[in-house]
Amino acid sequence: MNSEQLSRTLKRMTHEIIEKNIDLANIVLVGILNKGLPVAKKIAENIKAFENMDIPVYGLDITDYRDDHQNKTESKTKQELIVHEKTVVLVDDVLYTGRSARAAMDALNDYGRPNKIELAIIVDRGHRELPIRADYVGKNIPTNRKEKVIVDLEKKIVFLT
Repeated sequence: MNSEQLSRTLKRMTHEIIEKNIDLANIVLVGILNKGLPVAKKIAENIKAFENMDIPVYGLDITDYRDDHQNKTESKTKQELIVHEKTVVLVDDVLYTGRSARAAMDALNDYGRPNKIELAIIVDRGHRELPIRADYVGKNIPTNRKEKVIVDLEKKIVFLT
């Protein structure tokens, strides 16, 4: 995806979030650190531009909740997330096995009980190991397990390696 395609994709995803969630005052965007937070911020900017509404954006460190990493480290952030009785839109760049999304849902439970959790991702590359699907998908890119999908918001491109 080039810059124009990525921009168009993020705008479309933003419109889908707006259309599906009538009460925007009840939404919070939670970006999975590190790559989901800039995407969440961009979606929030788009909502501000389209609806003139500021949506809270939080970053979520899922390090302690991963089941596929042997090296447990101390969480990078200990910020307050206000998610209780809110519609949480979890945001990440790429959906692959589903383990990051599962870890993020586990981490959210430490901050309260959301009314609803939705998942927004730029690229769904398949290969799920858990029964998780995204509510908002920018693009489906079939890959093999050896390939990597890189979303670079600074350069505004998405590419395979």
